[in-house]
Amino acid sequence: MTAFLRIALALALGATVHAQGQQKRPQEHGRLFPPQDLGLLETPDRDIWQHPDHIMDELGIADASVVADVGAGAGWFTIRLARRVGPNGTVYAEDVQPEMLAAISRRVKAEGLLNVKPILGKGSEPRLPAASMHAVLMVDAYHEIVDRVTMLRNLAKSLRPEGRIGVIDFKLQGGGPGPGMDERVSPETVVSDAKSAGLRLLTQETFLPYQYFLIFALEPKPPAKSP
Repeated sequence: MTAFLRIALALALGATVHAQGQQKRPQEHGRLFPPQDLGLLETPDRDIWQHPDHIMDELGIADASVVADVGAGAGWFTIRLARRVGPNGTVYAEDVQPEMLAAISRRVKAEGLLNVKPILGKGSEPRLPAASMHAVLMVDAYHEIVDRVTMLRNLAKSLRPEGRIGVIDFKLQGGGPGPGMDERVSPETVVSDAKSAGLRLLTQETFLPYQYFLIFALEPKPPAKSP
């Protein structure tokens, strides 16, 4: 066998092994928002239709709260959460894309905020500290998750007993901005996923024009059996 043929055979075998490895590797998330399009998340009118203060009020986010912005993107909500919780609170800004966390870090530095902790998540593991969160907020990211029940279970583990999880995503027939209709997830699906993850629906808010807003809490533990 000539040297050229040996090299060609080795490259072919390597490509086959790599392809097999790629096929066996489970998909960790769906179509992610491209970092080069971050400007689309920062439209001047978003403060009007997103109602960030109303959302934070519904989740009980206040001074000194510990909260998480899951799927934080460029940090549009992260900054507003950080201002709300103040210097005695903490915002965990989680995303699976390092480019997004870099954008958040630049933004936090420019704003002079010291209460934001960027976290690089992986798939359905947000890597939040256990039993620490007063509130977890996920805005326009649920449809990007593949193993949604596992994600919700992991978010539930991060909650304090009285904590809340807010899931906001685009309505199936909501129009406006957001992903294509084929990528959207119905609120009924989210509620079903949450039930499987040990969460109960507290309320479904209707004040957002383009998105649904679901608030979940931990299912109460059954009373201990008397001896």
